[in-house]
Amino acid sequence: MAASPRRLTGWLRSVTTVAAAVGAATIGLTVPAHAATPNPMAHPERDYMGSTVAAHEHRTGVTPLLAPGGLPGLDVSHWQGTINWTTVKNQGAQFAYIKATEGTTYRDPNFSANYTNAYYAGLVRGAYHFAQPASSTGAAQADYFAAHGGAWSADNQTLPGMLDIEYNPNGATCYGLSQASMRSWITSFLNEYHAKTGRWATIYTTTDWWTTCTGNTSAYASNDPLAIARYSSSVGTLPAGWGFYTIWQWADSGTFPGDQDVFNGSHDRLIALANNTP
Repeated sequence: MAASPRRLTGWLRSVTTVAAAVGAATIGLTVPAHAATPNPMAHPERDYMGSTVAAHEHRTGVTPLLAPGGLPGLDVSHWQGTINWTTVKNQGAQFAYIKATEGTTYRDPNFSANYTNAYYAGLVRGAYHFAQPASSTGAAQADYFAAHGGAWSADNQTLPGMLDIEYNPNGATCYGLSQASMRSWITSFLNEYHAKTGRWATIYTTTDWWTTCTGNTSAYASNDPLAIARYSSSVGTLPAGWGFYTIWQWADSGTFPGDQDVFNGSHDRLIALANNTP
């Protein structure tokens, strides 16, 4: 599959950054000592839900030509530019997750437009936070997320906020944390988000990352819905504790802008998830 424009753009920016550093050294400018170790918030504008997956996990089998069973949806960030959400709705999308924040300083510049316009188009939508466990505490990032797009209300159209926790886009796969420390970070985020909003966040991840970086803990399966990323003809083995997925990100391109998702249930169940009802 050809590389998507957003990935090509990210690659070009990386090359430009390296070239700039080399050029600075050549003409005698001082390059900071920490430049050799990527800043944990080096390029939040290039990070989105699943942006690290293709580079770390081989596609297995054949990506389905048609979406798996379930309600069709999507996830987006500013990479998709201006989105006509009425068109997306008319193409069959029922729900969307939209990037809101990363770390404690970055807010996606298209979040407000996407979040508002998806609502008025009639989609059930939620916000997601791209985790940066090396840059600040889980609680601090949950606070920032809740205050900058991750809030929740029982209005039939607002999904619980999502914690997007995946491969480190700037360095060590697990952000330099041990499995125990990663579990503590995730717990801190989830508990704080729950305290701020009254909802348990959805967790987006891959089975490989979860196993590698958390020790395949099952600690969150009873409260936090699972959004699993796997670009394949089957969803595969799920992380420990989850007997089923709530959302499957099954392809990184397709009918809708951004990534292609399905919700594992009926429209009534989607509304129940949004409103936190049985």
